[in-house]
Amino acid sequence: MASEELTGLSNIFARQNSTSGISLDFEPDTDYHFVETLEERYKCAYCHLVLHNPHQTGCGHRFCQHCIISLREFNAVPTCPVDKETIKAHEVFKDNCCKREVLNLQVFCKNVPQCNSKIILGRYQDHLQQCLFESVQCTNDECQDQILRKDLKDHLSLHCKFREEICQYCNQYVVSVHLKNHEKNECPDFPVPCLHNCSQIILKKEMDKHFCVCPEAEVDCPYKQYGCPVKIKRGKLAEHENAALREHMLQILDKNSKLEEQISDLYKSLEFKEIKIQQLADTVKKCEKEFRQFAQLLGKNSNLMVNTQTLASHIDKSAWLETQVRQLIQMSNEQQSKFDLRPLLETIENVKQKISFMETYDQRLVVLEGQSNKHDVHIGLHKAQINKNEERFKLLEGTCYNGKLIWKIMDYKMKKKEAMEGRTVSIFSQPFYTSRCGYRLCARAYLNGDGSGKGTHVSLYFVVMRGEFDSLLPWPFKQKVTLMLLDQSGKKNHIVEVFRADPNSSSFKRPDGEMNIASGCPRFVAHTVLENAKNTYVKDDTLFLKVVVDLTDLEEL
Repeated sequence: MASEELTGLSNIFARQNSTSGISLDFEPDTDYHFVETLEERYKCAYCHLVLHNPHQTGCGHRFCQHCIISLREFNAVPTCPVDKETIKAHEVFKDNCCKREVLNLQVFCKNVPQCNSKIILGRYQDHLQQCLFESVQCTNDECQDQILRKDLKDHLSLHCKFREEICQYCNQYVVSVHLKNHEKNECPDFPVPCLHNCSQIILKKEMDKHFCVCPEAEVDCPYKQYGCPVKIKRGKLAEHENAALREHMLQILDKNSKLEEQISDLYKSLEFKEIKIQQLADTVKKCEKEFRQFAQLLGKNSNLMVNTQTLASHIDKSAWLETQVRQLIQMSNEQQSKFDLRPLLETIENVKQKISFMETYDQRLVVLEGQSNKHDVHIGLHKAQINKNEERFKLLEGTCYNGKLIWKIMDYKMKKKEAMEGRTVSIFSQPFYTSRCGYRLCARAYLNGDGSGKGTHVSLYFVVMRGEFDSLLPWPFKQKVTLMLLDQSGKKNHIVEVFRADPNSSSFKRPDGEMNIASGCPRFVAHTVLENAKNTYVKDDTLFLKVVVDLTDLEEL
């Protein structure tokens, strides 16, 4: 019987929480400094702290929601710690009256004495999110500094070692602490002096190109192949060629004389080899004549063995001579073709023509490269504009103008993991409007929870954004807002939270920046409920959230 009552008690909590329309909340288990001494009726009978989501038992005592659940979990038969009465499930109810009173109790900001604000308990977390004296972590990657919110802007723009700064040379964003190293070692547009001391300042990426024209770079004399050993600066090369013209001509003549001598020697060598070849040819003919004579005597001579041996020796001698003749002819042909200078002279002339053509072509390439770079810049600008227009068209296609938003969140598990790891803590929906010229709004979700729901719930908030027609609309925003998690089973067991915009909250004033501080439900839905296999709020790793703005009494422009 006790087990059935406890099960019923748990079901009552779940049912009551899912229909709560109050967006105010505060962190439990926190030491708050109340403006007036906290009355006993606002303290939990179990933990003796201020009541959080108070529930009243049949015996008249009040408990925090998590405290009464703890009593159920740790006791087979839960009893009231004050009067020892048995706590029965059907007698427990959510004390909304007490909850409103607790949420409206005034407390001091924890950052006293710097901050002297007095806030109602239900808006305590909202105040901390904008309190100028709250300590927050720097938003730059790798920076672990804790700074007062009022100093965060100066820290991000002036003092943070990990802030991004624009390289003055290449216009790329570089982390401040790495900027000098980037300029010195990585920046392609960093100006450096020429390595050859020509007094010119060149971009690092153009250093190789500059070396080919630098007047101070040392180069070999063009007549090096003829014997000129001089290495001279490019700027003085023409002067050297004019001054050493006679020496260069003599070197060329000397080179040609040596080549002519080599040619003459080759011709003499060829004549000697031709004579030797003719002698060998005569020897071959003589051997053939003797061979025929021995063939005739072969039939007449009775001593066959002696004749056969003599014949074999002549045949071997003839074959050896024939091989020697062929090798000499081949060597003669190879050397003749090797030292024939006509192809060499023709090749030199062709190389000179190609060099002249390449010098002209190199100048044309420099001009074309400059034009190509300009075209690349224009093409990049056009591509960026096209991508921007495509994103805008997609955004306009999915925009609603009737005060309703259906937000499809895909890859739930992956996005929740990113939120748990701190990479993407929250995600925003696409904007929607109350009319064509109405309020611009969106939703913001913390899949791993925010504030009191961190790590246990999905937090869902409503955000007022800056719009084009804000100057024509009434402020503050006062409409009723409904937040829904849609059931995908078709049974319409949606989880619904409803609240009316508080006109005194900064969340609903006319936005000064891109958007106001989000307002909504830090404990919108528990992970245990959302991810329960019996429910169908998540299907195919996708969930649907719906936001509806009540347009009653809202005039359309």
